[in-house]
Amino acid sequence: MLATLADAPLQDPSLAYEPKYDGIRAIVEVANTGGAGSVRIYSRAGNDKTGQFPEIARALAEYGRGLKAGIVLDGELVALGEDGEPAGFQQLQGRIHLASEAEVRRVASSAPVAFIAFDILRDGGEDLQHLPLTARRARLERVFENTGSPLLRLSRFVPADGRVLYDEARARGWEGLVVKRLDSRYRPGHRSPDWRKLKITREQEFLVGGWTEPRHTRGHLGALLLGVRGEGGKLEYVGHTGSGFSAAELERVARLLKAIEVRECPFTTRPQTNERPHWVEPTLVAQVRFTEWTSDGKLRHPVYLGLRDDVDAASVKRETPAEQASQPVRHTVSSPVRTTVPSPARGTASPSAGPDLQPLVKGAAGRQAKALVTRLREIEEAGGDGRLELPGAVRLEVSNLGKVFWPQGRLTKGDLMRYYADVAPYLLPVVEDRPLVMKRYPNGVPGKAFYQQRAPEPLPQGVRAEALADDTDVPSRLVGGSLATLLYMTQLAAISQDPWFSRIGSPLDADHVAIDLDPMPGTTFDQVLDAARWVHDELEARGIPGFPKTSGADGLHVYIPMPPHTPYETAVLFCQLIATLVAQKHPKETTVVRSVHARGTRIYLDYLQNVRGKTLACAYSARASEFAGVSTPLTWHEVHRGVKREDFTIRTVPARLREVGDLWAGLRTSKGVDLEGLVGGGRKTKRGKG
Repeated sequence: MLATLADAPLQDPSLAYEPKYDGIRAIVEVANTGGAGSVRIYSRAGNDKTGQFPEIARALAEYGRGLKAGIVLDGELVALGEDGEPAGFQQLQGRIHLASEAEVRRVASSAPVAFIAFDILRDGGEDLQHLPLTARRARLERVFENTGSPLLRLSRFVPADGRVLYDEARARGWEGLVVKRLDSRYRPGHRSPDWRKLKITREQEFLVGGWTEPRHTRGHLGALLLGVRGEGGKLEYVGHTGSGFSAAELERVARLLKAIEVRECPFTTRPQTNERPHWVEPTLVAQVRFTEWTSDGKLRHPVYLGLRDDVDAASVKRETPAEQASQPVRHTVSSPVRTTVPSPARGTASPSAGPDLQPLVKGAAGRQAKALVTRLREIEEAGGDGRLELPGAVRLEVSNLGKVFWPQGRLTKGDLMRYYADVAPYLLPVVEDRPLVMKRYPNGVPGKAFYQQRAPEPLPQGVRAEALADDTDVPSRLVGGSLATLLYMTQLAAISQDPWFSRIGSPLDADHVAIDLDPMPGTTFDQVLDAARWVHDELEARGIPGFPKTSGADGLHVYIPMPPHTPYETAVLFCQLIATLVAQKHPKETTVVRSVHARGTRIYLDYLQNVRGKTLACAYSARASEFAGVSTPLTWHEVHRGVKREDFTIRTVPARLREVGDLWAGLRTSKGVDLEGLVGGGRKTKRGKG
């Protein structure tokens, strides 16, 4: 299980905090027999590291003699400094590339190491990966706290309050912290937002795509040319580094580079270099420290730390924080380094998207949103009719806010309007500049609904409508993007937001496609999740980004970004290809058959929603389902772990957004699928490491 690079609060009862150990991730298998062969140490990439760390293997074997049954641990192999504390990755360089036992013995005394365990995956015949972190940590402390060896250690673990540990990390120059949800399950090989890397100094792996000739008296090479895998697996140049090398390391790296030299530049864009460049097959992975990313996607002040043989080259991509973290302030409260692990706090959402919640955005926009929610509540409590003062001196009349839209839960039109006012910062970018289709429910969810394509006349101030050149049947359509339009549609009892897949400025081009996973009667949401996992398999095998979300009702949508200027016809064919591949591999569970009667009790993989003028409820849209569902973006980790559709409603989603942020932003900012590369047999990315 791998962590994502993301911001995290330093105080949260649902989280735990650990130092980010700067070493080699290791899975350790220990039998209870002791002796040779009872221990195996594997790197993250699956390479056997047992022979490279014989002192660790011996200590584990001796420890294993006291076990009642074998165990499997997850942890980190770290170098030790003169003070006996974990040191940086650079100090492991003298160990990880050695091949013979004699070489290992020669440097072992001058390059001491330790194994720090932070998770337990198996205890005897019991698989523990499905247990929450709290239970696994309690088991780990029980079996590994007293190992009898200074080479075998337990990670530091601080639940609920990481401020003191963070201050220590800054003072001692650690790379950062790992922040983990106390209720997180262990998913091997998956990068999960349940574990987050909170970095203090930036550091990550990069692929070496070449080197430059040395200057002046320097030998062997001048600088390494670095890159990361981008969309479609292409190698994107991110900068060069010539600092951080010893003379011996320059010689060793140069020898490795010359063995893989090629004639063609491997980068998508040939970098400009001061000295003559040489190109290599991008198979070497370098660990690099740097201060920040520049606005044009290059590294600032990169420093070479070493080469890694424990990281799969196919998995190397740019690590981007989910949020730009502000510089944390120094705290002075005390907190124990170790404490009893508390029971995980359940993430219960507030029963209302009302003014008691903190606004989704900060500053003036946040204050405006909070004030608007408060005003809507006042209007409903005063009888249901009133006027809203919106940004830009826009006034909007609203009425009948007390009308019950969802009898189950007694949710009103006012509840829906407050929900949209609250989540507008996330929803408006999704519908911006897109024609909208209204499905109106004047008598609430149980009543009869009707579609409306045409924009009403006259329109209130601030509500946008546009005419499309070849749209002869509809004089003008509502266009999304403004708070006034969003709330006006809600006033008209349009529960969901249903935008086109194209924008007003390019109505013939699909910005994205979607596979609509539509369950037939007799199927369950668990079967829908299975179908989504199979769609993910097909996308991931081809290096294609996919963005899942609940439909807000019974199904699930998987969106795929298209490159600019993709005609709808091309988008439909692409989506048909993916859906058909899934249906062919899983014919008993899924289908692309259009006839409803022929689908049986299977999940219909509907790719025909990707036609100009057709719509799906967008991300963060409310739905007219009985439980007041919201079409909610998910992570793939959540899809694979399993979720309940009823957990995502107009009551709960605002609190979720405050916790996870905008999971749909990646779709809007993606460059899109490399269609030419796919058609031309483009290089696939390896699964299981991202």
